[in-house]
Amino acid sequence: MSLPNKREILKLYKNLLRYSEQLQFTDQSYFTRRIKKEFKDNKNITDESDISFKFEKGIILLLRRTVV
Repeated sequence: MSLPNKREILKLYKNLLRYSEQLQFTDQSYFTRRIKKEFKDNKNITDESDISFKFEKGIILLLRRTVV
């Protein structure tokens, strides 16, 4: 998979926040805070393998609809 661009990362962020609104058995505010914190902490990552790994991790979370 190629390196995600800024638009794809922003779309993933928005989709994860939308997904948090649908959660029933998990604390929605905790999940939202966690997503925001993860994106803020990883804002300055430059290693391409780390960027790809974290992006794929977010995509898989959305596809599986599970919170780990």
